[in-house]
Amino acid sequence: MRLEAAQTFLANGETVTVTARRTGVGSDESLRRLFLRRLGVTPSAYRSRFHTTAR
Repeated sequence: MRLEAAQTFLANGETVTVTARRTGVGSDESLRRLFLRRLGVTPSAYRSRFHTTAR
């Protein structure tokens, strides 16, 4: 559940720090480890790949 919420926040352009705080993961590093373990990418790389901009 936290991972899915984090993915949504990052895809919407939220920062890694704010995403970690909003999902209750605790820290940037904890979120980074979670993403690497489950998805094989860092949160920043995920955001770069999936962030959509409103036009």
